[in-house]
Amino acid sequence: MHWMLNNQYPYSASFWRNPSVFRKSKIVCQPLLFFVMATEILLSPPAIATESTVSDPMLFVDTKQLTVRGHFQFGVNAVAERNLFWDLAELATGNTEYNANEKWLEVYTEPGISFERRFASESAWFGKISAVGSYTAGTDAFDASNTGKVTPEELYLGYRTNFSSDWNLEVSLGPRILKLGTGMLIANGGSDGFERGALKFGPREAWEKAAIAKLTGRGITTTAFYMAPNELPSNDTKNLLNGLDLRWDGEQGEYAGLSYIHVLKSDAPYPKAAPGGNGAPIIIPNARAKLNALNFYGKMDGFDGALSNLSLALDLAYEWNDRIDLRAWGGRIKSEYTLSDDSWQPTLGYSYQIFSGDDPNTTRIERFDPLYYDGSPSTWATGSKSAMVFINSNVMSHNLSFRIMPTMRDTVTLRYAHVRAAVLRSPLQFGQATRLDFSDGLSTVVSGVTNAHLSDDFFIEYNRIVTPNIYLTAGLSISIPGEGIKSAAGGYAPNWKGGFINVVFNY
Repeated sequence: MHWMLNNQYPYSASFWRNPSVFRKSKIVCQPLLFFVMATEILLSPPAIATESTVSDPMLFVDTKQLTVRGHFQFGVNAVAERNLFWDLAELATGNTEYNANEKWLEVYTEPGISFERRFASESAWFGKISAVGSYTAGTDAFDASNTGKVTPEELYLGYRTNFSSDWNLEVSLGPRILKLGTGMLIANGGSDGFERGALKFGPREAWEKAAIAKLTGRGITTTAFYMAPNELPSNDTKNLLNGLDLRWDGEQGEYAGLSYIHVLKSDAPYPKAAPGGNGAPIIIPNARAKLNALNFYGKMDGFDGALSNLSLALDLAYEWNDRIDLRAWGGRIKSEYTLSDDSWQPTLGYSYQIFSGDDPNTTRIERFDPLYYDGSPSTWATGSKSAMVFINSNVMSHNLSFRIMPTMRDTVTLRYAHVRAAVLRSPLQFGQATRLDFSDGLSTVVSGVTNAHLSDDFFIEYNRIVTPNIYLTAGLSISIPGEGIKSAAGGYAPNWKGGFINVVFNY
């Protein structure tokens, strides 16, 4: 087994920035906590103000023909980790230079401005310009120290029109955010960490190149796209993809959709399990090029009787690439039940997800490519901490969640994930922004485990709406290594612990 530490953290930007989701994973910094408490005391209103009762300082122009709006986000995140990656850097590879206990501070800011120019014909021009500045003070989990960058984010111009009473057409050109379905394959268009800093916050989401057309009407949305991700300059594998998404939305929150994705070109390599699983993986260069993927997603809500508070969701994906003889698949079933009559709105959730791994006993490639998935714990992360190591390829997990809302402004969520390898003696991590490094002539990708049990992750998070524009999130997490990780470490590996606290301002 060869251990890789230089792997992009797969959490997407929405994991840290979206105030409607509230998530994170690491420890309290006393000065920052004092700042948060002071902010809440000074700014906290007796009740959450609604948009109708508060003037919008970011609305610069608002007339019948023209709207111009400013946008601004700012976040600060204090993180601490102990026994990073279960200390495998030293236990499995003998690397004593890597520090498995780290503390660091992340900050980011994202200013922007958007406009919409409307015409009497019910058509309009629209667009947005924004940029992201990010920085990490200290050394993060992937050994990057005191790094940061300012980069463009969204920079698009679009046109929309109603060509009948029921249908709307919208086209745009330029860097823009786009997420398909539940974010199983297409969500996170930007890379963070390393020379850009802000590894955990992950503020970049927009695709670097994007041509998008949407046709909407009668509950149906058809989206065609041609895009390239905003990759790190130090790890640019020159991906370019296009595709089509067809989605139906019902009146009660139910939906169903089908996405087709085609990778036009890519330099991204794949690992193939060594014959019989003995030895380092074989690296296939430019393997992602010409990949095809179909992704079905659907959700049902509003059952009758005692099941009226139950929701069920299903995601399935199939991938093929005749150029390298690849056939792979992945999927998830997910359920949630809310006790809506209780004032705390307790919600219990369960999901099971699985992604195929490469079979070391075949010549075909069965490794699932997760592409640009949304890696937050409530969406597509495989484990809370383990998601920093195990991308959505050759893994499976059972996931439980329990959420309560003691007040309209406070949410507490407990998550548990039991993570296992789908195929033994097959590569476990390799994919989204992974860096192909070599040490002593050997590929530093995990070549597989001989026991399927990888980890058990526990994560508790607290979210507070301080004001309608200020959000506080804090959390503690622990990952207990399974027998697969322990055996790879020589029989013993410590628990991986961490905590965080952050504040996000969103205008």
